[in-house]
Amino acid sequence: MPNKTIYVADDDLPLFQRAQELVGGNLSGAVVTALRRFIELEEGRQEGYEEVVLRVGHYGARQVRFSGALLGELHDVDDERSETYKVYRSRKGKFVLHTRLAKWSEYPTDAGITGMTNWRDWKNWRRTLIGVSDQEWGDFTMEIVDAIPDLEGRIPDRLYRRVADLAEHPHIEDLDI
Repeated sequence: MPNKTIYVADDDLPLFQRAQELVGGNLSGAVVTALRRFIELEEGRQEGYEEVVLRVGHYGARQVRFSGALLGELHDVDDERSETYKVYRSRKGKFVLHTRLAKWSEYPTDAGITGMTNWRDWKNWRRTLIGVSDQEWGDFTMEIVDAIPDLEGRIPDRLYRRVADLAEHPHIEDLDI
């Protein structure tokens, strides 16, 4: 098996020692794992993908992570609820639908309008608006589908048309003119 020598700066030596402790002495295994992860992320970034972290479950208690590109999103708000739809293309060619449904009747009373005691204090208004935009409440779901037609009927038509178009055509087309 060929050997490779890696020269490590004195300041970085504690980092390598800690990695070796964590992997039980096999430093080359830790280096190979780190390099694989780095290459995967960097190649994805060069292809237009980024690391996506999505909240899932009631109040987004859990998180999932993948490499993907956002194709489109839609926010819809009415008197009863707030809905958010986001569609991503994964690096492996799947499509990820992330939704958030939040009923106004379930809006946390300590985070907004119903819990506001002093309507004249700007800090209370700021807290209310941040609570709505940060999407920290509601039910978050994620579905993975193989093809764009699988999204039809699961998302509003206007978002479906946009996502279908973007899936077939690049966001930016380079013209040689």
